[in-house]
Amino acid sequence: MADSSFDIVSKIDRQEVDNALGQAAREIATRFDFKGTGAKIEWQGEQAIEITASADDRATAVLDVFKQKLVKRDVSLKVLDASEPRQSGTVSKIGITLKEGITSEDAKKITKLIRDEGPKGVKAQIQGDELRVSSKKRDDLQAVQALVRQQDYDFAVQFTNYR
Repeated sequence: MADSSFDIVSKIDRQEVDNALGQAAREIATRFDFKGTGAKIEWQGEQAIEITASADDRATAVLDVFKQKLVKRDVSLKVLDASEPRQSGTVSKIGITLKEGITSEDAKKITKLIRDEGPKGVKAQIQGDELRVSSKKRDDLQAVQALVRQQDYDFAVQFTNYR
């Protein structure tokens, strides 16, 4: 019997992030507490978002609205890497970068976890910015998924290509 396998990845559903950003922008435009503050949220290239407002607390409030929209769309907040509010002339800005992919150090941590605490006979291989986990038994693969979900990593984890 062939081995069953799945991939551990950290990917961003860009469409969901874009939808959340659009919803947040519409809410900011209509909410009374944002009137006259110059608050806005917009894309800055492929993997960056910028929040602009007249004061630090307003910029932070815009970030909170954006986070709420992401949570409602089932996007992990671990994909966000938000900077502290910084003054830029008369406005306050927050830069957000989107984190995608598993670094080699993080992949090694997951591999070590699977090797040490996972079921016997489960193999984990690093393939670029993702991890392939394979085993003869599907139950072992489900146990590995549960084990990885229990850990608190600083990046979002998804499981794909379950075969």
